[in-house]
Amino acid sequence: MARSRKVTVSTDAHGHTAGWAETDQAPLTPPQPDPTAAAFFDVDNTMMQGASIYWFARGLAARNYFTTTDLARFAWQQLRFRVLATEHAGDMSQAKEAALAFIEGWRVDDVERLAEEIFDELMAPRIWAGTRRLAQQHLDAGERVWLVSAAPVEIGRVIAARLGLTGAIGTVAEVVDGAYTGRLVGDLMHGPAKAEAVTQLAAVEGLDLARCTAYSDSCNDLPMLSTVGRAVAVNPDAALFREARQRGWQVRDFRTGRRAVKIAVPSTAAAGLLAGAVTAGMALHRRRRNG
Repeated sequence: MARSRKVTVSTDAHGHTAGWAETDQAPLTPPQPDPTAAAFFDVDNTMMQGASIYWFARGLAARNYFTTTDLARFAWQQLRFRVLATEHAGDMSQAKEAALAFIEGWRVDDVERLAEEIFDELMAPRIWAGTRRLAQQHLDAGERVWLVSAAPVEIGRVIAARLGLTGAIGTVAEVVDGAYTGRLVGDLMHGPAKAEAVTQLAAVEGLDLARCTAYSDSCNDLPMLSTVGRAVAVNPDAALFREARQRGWQVRDFRTGRRAVKIAVPSTAAAGLLAGAVTAGMALHRRRRNG
């Protein structure tokens, strides 16, 4: 690459040449990527408006995998369970059993295909442009970027691939001969499990967590946010907003006014309702097909 040369001439008080200095001016080069730094983004309400499982369920409903009647029938039961699970956060056995039951017997490639179609139709328009820019800044700096979500990892991988990110951490379903058994491998990717997964990934990838950044909207992700050197609250719920202020964390809110309320409140509740409805509705559909 050609280098320009700049000669600087100095003179004394009488205008006589006092000397000169020659400097090389090389074109500015981007900073070297830091292989020990990375960014971790929660998905629901952080990277995307609403919950990914909600939009996945909407896409399945549009394809007649379950009906609105099925949805209403099981909504109250799922809401009741979510309230009890919040009050008794230590008891996650029922959640683990139900989490991925709806894909029992499904082929992995079919679920991935549906996730790709539904992302393009329903999820892509709901990616927060501001959060997407934050992720791109990390990529431009040469850092790796992972999504970390309680949703099935297949959905997370599709979103990450579509956004050009490094990869995804998510809830893992057991697979035998290319089909889901309906059981989990490990725990739901929720709360402390996210922090543990990020820590394990850092060890494998040679990351320095003190140089990493995490983004989330929810106080449920405080373990993950506290694991890294820099935490950012994105579209935060009230509890995370208070915590961020107390800890001096940056807050980025891409919602505005009433729009924030309309998005933040229904997405959390609806995601829980539909997660249960998907489980029940898919089971009903499967029985109808096989009956």
